[in-house]
Amino acid sequence: MKKFQEIKKASILGMLGNIFLLIIKTIIGFLTNSQAMIADAFNSAGDIFSSIMTFIGNKIASIPSDDDHNLGHGKAEYIYSMLISITMMLMTYQVLKGSILSLLNGEKYQFSIWLIVVCIITIVVKLSLYLYTNSLYQKHHNLLIKANAKDHRNDCLLTTLNLIATIFSIFDIYFIDSIVGIIIALWILVTAIEIFKESYDVLMDKSIDQETKQKVYEIIESHKEVKKVIHFNSAPVGYKYQISFTIYVDGNLSTFESHEIANHLEKEIDKKIPEVYLTVIHINPMEVE
Repeated sequence: MKKFQEIKKASILGMLGNIFLLIIKTIIGFLTNSQAMIADAFNSAGDIFSSIMTFIGNKIASIPSDDDHNLGHGKAEYIYSMLISITMMLMTYQVLKGSILSLLNGEKYQFSIWLIVVCIITIVVKLSLYLYTNSLYQKHHNLLIKANAKDHRNDCLLTTLNLIATIFSIFDIYFIDSIVGIIIALWILVTAIEIFKESYDVLMDKSIDQETKQKVYEIIESHKEVKKVIHFNSAPVGYKYQISFTIYVDGNLSTFESHEIANHLEKEIDKKIPEVYLTVIHINPMEVE
């Protein structure tokens, strides 16, 4: 499918971009002892892992449904997104620890014009990757791509803070560097928690949101032959939902007529509501006065 090919391309571009940034950030960070740059390098290492997880998760999710997995393998996206979030949390500890110690010890670092150059390169690369992956997310609503897009966006903002800290160091103001390192760590943690929660909700079969559910009911209510609706259920399938419910129709209708009502309703819901992957309707007769 075109969707999975595009996501595969995005993950490969993300890997290549982050490997390049990791190399230059690590070299300059350790040569100058800049905690903000070292934190940024850790962030790039996490980004590489995220891109690898995106590649693997997308490959598994693209496998069609089979006898053992009737609804496909879409949840692989969320399993690997959860792995990304856990790795980001672990990375936060290392970055936060180094930055706090640096702040408490009043450590200084050596200013280099290369710190500014690396920051600018990072912002340009990450902004380009963000615009590309965000356009893919708007098109496919894939959680793995959403996680990557957020990561690229966050990197742009955090590297901008890194750039500000570097400029302050020109005037012998070094504590900003450690503070930026702490901010980067906390930002990574917040993003990780958001991704973890979203993945957890889907893996635990969280119900469809009330807004989408209301849209379904509005379509049902537009069919006057439907007299009553009960037992509305939903379950996530990848980034979409399978829904099912029972409708009551006039008991005097023939079996064929009753099922035609359900068939038209299923097709209309699947067509008009993109969040719905599959609609299954059960039919019960009722006495109509």
